[in-house]
Amino acid sequence: MDSRQMAICGIGAVTGYGWGRELLWDGLTSGKPAAGLESGYGPQPDEPGWVAKVTDGGHPMDGPSRFARAMRAAAREAIADAGERGWQPGKRVGLLHAVVLGEVDLWRQFYLDRGGDVRPREYLGLMPSTPMSTFMQEYGFHGPAMNVSAMCASGNAGLLTAKAWLDAGIVDDVVFVATDISATPENVRHFVRLGVAVTDTEPLEACRPFQEGSLGFLMGEASVAFVLSRNAVRPYALTLGGAMSHDGYHVTSVDPDLGQVRGCFRDALANAGVPASAIRYLNAHGPGTKQCDTAEAAILEQEFGPEAGVYSVKPLTGHCQGAASAVEVSVAALGYDRGFVPAPIRVAPGHPQLLTGRVPVGDGLTAKSSLGMGGHNSVVVLAPPA
Repeated sequence: MDSRQMAICGIGAVTGYGWGRELLWDGLTSGKPAAGLESGYGPQPDEPGWVAKVTDGGHPMDGPSRFARAMRAAAREAIADAGERGWQPGKRVGLLHAVVLGEVDLWRQFYLDRGGDVRPREYLGLMPSTPMSTFMQEYGFHGPAMNVSAMCASGNAGLLTAKAWLDAGIVDDVVFVATDISATPENVRHFVRLGVAVTDTEPLEACRPFQEGSLGFLMGEASVAFVLSRNAVRPYALTLGGAMSHDGYHVTSVDPDLGQVRGCFRDALANAGVPASAIRYLNAHGPGTKQCDTAEAAILEQEFGPEAGVYSVKPLTGHCQGAASAVEVSVAALGYDRGFVPAPIRVAPGHPQLLTGRVPVGDGLTAKSSLGMGGHNSVVVLAPPA
């Protein structure tokens, strides 16, 4: 393997489809959205609404919250998967955890239900360092451990940070987890008020990236983990490179001149050492909002050829916020391993390069873009294993 490349050696996932990587893949290939009607998420507080929540599960010893349990479950699954595929950890294994809002459920209880009166041990469970610390203890890892946060682009940010660690020789391997279990009724309601999230319309009708009539996205939750290394035997995919930038323009809107977004794509290709003509799949941020879909469609048309197809799995998984791009990277990596991309079915007239249904995956490269709220631009370039 080229010394600049980073292999995705193992994958673990907890999503609205259930606790496990195969449940995610089976859900995607079924074409049925993960979202269900949940009490309290509708237009009125007493009405149901559509959201792709992670159900209760995991190991009770991992803590009282879905957040800590999901993080540990996804990471364990990724490590076990990597081991089955021939990976052996080096001396310095680092941990990266992509987190935006963290322990929402426990903080909610801390303030609203318990008035701040909790035992010291319970209070420590609220800290973002606690699940990381207990995870490092469980496996005896001693490399660096830290959080990364770049809103919806946090998954890509984590991959690029892991690659920087490997490039610098700081670590031999990285376990990277992106967790967002923050879809409380209060949080979802504010995204609806911002005009980007939808809860009162069925998923495939509401979220139609690159198609006519899209209303926005449904909220989702997830924790997705990867084992990242250059010591790979049978990897799912290779990370060739990538880039990040910031619009410096607005707290929610994309700069309409697209200068920074376009520059991020070009920088990512240069960092990966590949031409735009090598990209066959744009695994888009694709939230189904007008400004983001318009921006990525313009990039697709202006920077890539007509041979490149575009898709977004947000109609199926929901928009998993800080874990979104990690969910979507896992789909691309599993797609290379299994020979096809499970793109959502087209339901309305749309972009001529939009992929629909099961799309066979060849040896072409994937550009995974993620445009985080506040101006975070990110692109990662993925390739099938050699």
